[in-house]
Amino acid sequence: MKNIEKHLTLRERILETIRDAIISGALKPGEKVAEPELAERFGISRTPIREAFRQLESEGYLTVIPRKGAVVVSFTQRDVEEFYAIKSILEGYAARKACEKLTDRELVKLEAINEKLRTLAEDGDIKHFFKVHNDFHDLFIKAADNSKLTDLITSLVGKFQRLRVASLSLPGRMRVSVDEHEKIIGAFRTRDAEKAEKLVRKNAEYGGKVLMQGVDGVLPLKPAERSAAMHLDL
Repeated sequence: MKNIEKHLTLRERILETIRDAIISGALKPGEKVAEPELAERFGISRTPIREAFRQLESEGYLTVIPRKGAVVVSFTQRDVEEFYAIKSILEGYAARKACEKLTDRELVKLEAINEKLRTLAEDGDIKHFFKVHNDFHDLFIKAADNSKLTDLITSLVGKFQRLRVASLSLPGRMRVSVDEHEKIIGAFRTRDAEKAEKLVRKNAEYGGKVLMQGVDGVLPLKPAERSAAMHLDL
């Protein structure tokens, strides 16, 4: 069991190191991520590194090319626009349906999650903010009680995690997200399905807009704008 836990911890460290390097711009679009360097850095075989590469490929960070290795994915403005357009429609519909089914207990949980997000935003902790932010959306999406819809959203956002992290990393973006969540919770509490859908769609569309204000190859993360919370352990 200890060996398994150690392996998983090491794999997670590799994942975080590469994710952070891509988000911060230390690894550029189209740049190769070298297995030998990572193997030497962590003092391990290439097997857990390849496992990490597969995970990062599923999240939209890398493309693994046979006999060539892994390279950082490039996203165009069209990629960003299309992803957020579809995300806004699917999550907006989920919010509309969730309005009818969210329990008082779930609404209290949404409020607690958002208060935690507020604290993380004040601390500039993008890594934990992103994880808790997922919890907020997952709760109302599951409350919509449509397994096919849940699967579609999970599959879509899983492939574009990098875009979502980058959007939330932009200056002031976390605070805006918390404020928008407050309005969404208000719509849920009054059972205003139309308003809930409109707010969730607006929130998703805004996430795309801030990324498209200066994209060149991947993301509009200019050096002066990169979140101070994104520290690399390289």
